[in-house]
Amino acid sequence: MITIEKLRNFGADVDEGMIRCMNKEDFYLKLVTKAKENNKVAMLEEQIQNKDLKGAFETAHALKGMFANLALTPLAEPVSEITELLRKRTDTDYTTLLKQIKAQFDKLCSL
Repeated sequence: MITIEKLRNFGADVDEGMIRCMNKEDFYLKLVTKAKENNKVAMLEEQIQNKDLKGAFETAHALKGMFANLALTPLAEPVSEITELLRKRTDTDYTTLLKQIKAQFDKLCSL
């Protein structure tokens, strides 16, 4: 079961996330749980593997908004970085960033 303390230990800026959720802990935890159930990280990886940089940008941008609004900093930072690369349609090896994102997402899901 996910808790505020587990999220703090994960590196989330819980205080900021709670402000965005009207300081309602149950609402914040519900949204974080929904974020854990989201399959867009896998979708992002697939789109990049298929060289669908436009689709990957849209997916990354959505993830960036979700993780940033919930103040899930360990995810928001690498997703933000990949979003900006994809915005420019940068032809690069995204493997390292994808591994970071997947590792942090797996960590979040294990909370």
